Amino acid sequence: MFFRKTLKGAAPENITKNRRLLLANERTFLAWMRTAIGIMAFGFVIQKFENPILKTNSSLKCHCIFYAGLFLVLLGVIVAMLATYRFIRVQKDIVEDVFRPSFIPDIMIAILLGSIGLLMVIYLFTSGYG
Repeated sequence: MFFRKTLKGAAPENITKNRRLLLANERTFLAWMRTAIGIMAFGFVIQKFENPILKTNSSLKCHCIFYAGLFLVLLGVIVAMLATYRFIRVQKDIVEDVFRPSFIPDIMIAILLGSIGLLMVIYLFTSGYG
């Protein structure tokens, strides 16, 4: 329903002419959604394994694993929201047959996904060699 409103008022020839682009945009959106679900699932798994790790290793006093899991779940939600925003914007651009580069959402997604790597590096350095 919502997406039909974004295509309403568009010239039918633009939709037919650009149907491959519209389908490619949809595939890209679904790939970003899979990525967001994967990030959220990884955060959930990390958070669920917090208790067994804390029971076996009593030197871990902080709840870093809890916060890392929570961060990843929130990061997945943010990635899903940015992907949805980008999908709607690109969909409108394709139908209107214009090109408007989107630097800010791309940079935000890159920073958010780069923060996962940084978080993992910090965790690996603080956890030691066992």
